[in-house]
Amino acid sequence: MMYQSFFGLQEAPFSLTPDTRYFYPCPSSQAALNVLLVALASGEGFVKVVGDVGTGKTMLCRQILDLLGDSFMLAYLPNPLLSPPELYRAIGMEWGLPWPTTTGLQEYLLSLTQHLEQAARQGKKAALLVDEAQSLPTETLEALRLLTNLETQRHKVIQVALFAQPELERRLLTTQGRALHQRITFSYTLAGLQREDVPPYLHHRLRTAGWQGESLFSHAALAEMAQASRGIPRLINIITHKALMSAYGEGSKEIHRRHVMLAVADTEAAGPSLPWWQLAWLGLRGGWRQAMAPSPLPLHQP
Repeated sequence: MMYQSFFGLQEAPFSLTPDTRYFYPCPSSQAALNVLLVALASGEGFVKVVGDVGTGKTMLCRQILDLLGDSFMLAYLPNPLLSPPELYRAIGMEWGLPWPTTTGLQEYLLSLTQHLEQAARQGKKAALLVDEAQSLPTETLEALRLLTNLETQRHKVIQVALFAQPELERRLLTTQGRALHQRITFSYTLAGLQREDVPPYLHHRLRTAGWQGESLFSHAALAEMAQASRGIPRLINIITHKALMSAYGEGSKEIHRRHVMLAVADTEAAGPSLPWWQLAWLGLRGGWRQAMAPSPLPLHQP
């Protein structure tokens, strides 16, 4: 990013890529992580984490992959828009089982079952993490439920963690989803950041990216960020990235409220704290594009 060297950063601190180095254990994220760890350690059925768009479900899923990678046999499905055969094939390939060319689905399921049972005998727990689970077709949800019927005399041989938007909960309350709904033993609803969590969240990401200074944001900028983003981490990242660009364009080493307001005005999903007519009066809507494209010789350059 053009502003990285200006602010003394080694990398982009507000990328939307779910890099677990940037995981921030705010109360909601930490509670969700604890629920997942307890649920998977218990070895029973399904666990579900539901959160609105941008609240950090994928980051949480990646954090679980990092934490349990050595003690579990894990499979990760980032795109679950699959038919039942495609689901079984994707799971098997995660565990190194090639799709057969001469046998059918039932034989492949038998091979998958034997693989899971062998892992269980060796004391290895198997877990499937399904991101964007609200996109699972109805027949694939049922195939997933049937897969968890596999068990030894003592416990299930596979557990499933679903990471989903709230649409999944509505589907589970229907006639087609109630059988799976009864299998869910642990559940958690992931919330956004509270107002007091926003400053340490920003500080954590900046420090991880190499920031060495004190607070980069004014108090007014932080208040504006918390209100406009509604505490949604993805929106905070988008707005902060644009605010940094705006400050860079002015040659400012501190992020002020006006920089955040410029970013909010250009972010459709954000909620500005001022009415549109006041934003227009302040010249923010027209000024943002200009601030994003500084002159060839910005103020902070000699």
